[in-house]
Amino acid sequence: MLQATTINEVLTHLDNIIDWSRNRQSRIGYFAILYRKMTAAVRDGIDNNSFAGSARMARLDVIFANRYLQAWDAYVNEKPCPNAWCAAFDAAEKKNLIVLQHLILGINTHINLDLGIAAAECCPASQIHDLKNDFEKINSVIASLTQSMQDTLAQIWLPMRAINKITDKQQDAVINFSINMARKVSWNNAVVLATRKEEDKKNYIERMDADVVCIAERVKNPGLMISLMLAIIRIRETKSVSAVMDILLK
Repeated sequence: MLQATTINEVLTHLDNIIDWSRNRQSRIGYFAILYRKMTAAVRDGIDNNSFAGSARMARLDVIFANRYLQAWDAYVNEKPCPNAWCAAFDAAEKKNLIVLQHLILGINTHINLDLGIAAAECCPASQIHDLKNDFEKINSVIASLTQSMQDTLAQIWLPMRAINKITDKQQDAVINFSINMARKVSWNNAVVLATRKEEDKKNYIERMDADVVCIAERVKNPGLMISLMLAIIRIRETKSVSAVMDILLK
């Protein structure tokens, strides 16, 4: 079972997943790159004492990351993994999704499923409430990456540069809003899980997993009108998986 004990080990494992994805031309690498950037940003925040509990935040970050690492390891070795991660990883084989959809599928599962579980494991029972301020600070870490994400996507789909100017980058607010709403749900789940008995916790997580799969299905199949708009974007996107990964790594 793939396991990290420090944030630097997490980054090494993510580098390996990125290399694995490049070698196999797998779109799984798209979210792995974004997640590596998130992890590095959290590590830098810890080093700069941006969080009230640096040691606790480092522990949470490792627990959080291990859920992704172990899901990926189980998936590629054809072992059971959370249904939500299976949905995200399966989607990597689909050529009809745009890059942003692949990224959102990873963000959806990681925040809506993994984050609450990891927070409850890191700070069980009443300790969970001590985590809230630092938990919310992660929002600013994610938000700080949004502009970079938009710039890299503009390189993959060139017309987005013009759209950024026309809309005054309102899509930044949309992405931040989506992430913030997901984290609010995730915090509520963390509080519930921190105080549940093990059997109740297992049932609750199964329901969370099912809910996240439903969200993933809406991301993959957003309806006729949006699908037509996405089809236009897909036509203009860079087709090479390696080329997209190179852009996302910048």
